[in-house]
Amino acid sequence: MFAKMRKYFISGLIVFLPVAVTIYLFAWAINFTDGILGKYLQPIIYNRFGFYFRGLSIIILVYLVMIIGFFVTNYFGRKIYLFFENLMIRVPFFKQVYPAFKEIALFLFSRDKLSFKQVIIVEYPRKGIYSFGFLTNESNKEINKKTGHEMCNVFLPSAPGPVTGYVVMIPKKDIIYTDISVEAAIKFNVSGGVVNPYSCSEQNGKK
Repeated sequence: MFAKMRKYFISGLIVFLPVAVTIYLFAWAINFTDGILGKYLQPIIYNRFGFYFRGLSIIILVYLVMIIGFFVTNYFGRKIYLFFENLMIRVPFFKQVYPAFKEIALFLFSRDKLSFKQVIIVEYPRKGIYSFGFLTNESNKEINKKTGHEMCNVFLPSAPGPVTGYVVMIPKKDIIYTDISVEAAIKFNVSGGVVNPYSCSEQNGKK
């Protein structure tokens, strides 16, 4: 009886927890945005249009982000953005915090995050222990000449945060190639190995 109750509880938790956390984060985003923009936007919008509802500020924020995106993707906007960014990374505190968050944002939202050529398996951190890595490029010919091997550049992500890790050069002959998708490998990494990467690839293939 207890084993069945435990099974039902775990099964329910697997379904409930992701939904609850997603809803919580969505509500937190609305409250956070309202806390910053709402107190300024509410009197303006209410006086002009006669209404204001909670969460309207997040819609305005989305449009604001789109405007910023439009601005920085044109030539002059890009130049202005880079100028202020160079100033920012020279300021104490900002120079420690800003690059880290920019790296996370680029990884999560940039299309370039899927520019990894292939998911591979390598013996790391020692022989007999295997790790997933992302093949990023072939090494420079000069490096191949000096090492005596045809080398490849490989990014080895840390767990559970895939935005950090190690960049290593590994002989091509020591690389095991896979047909696992980048998304499936990232899920495997973030879950600490709980989510099987081949299961993820099969599920993605069925969609």
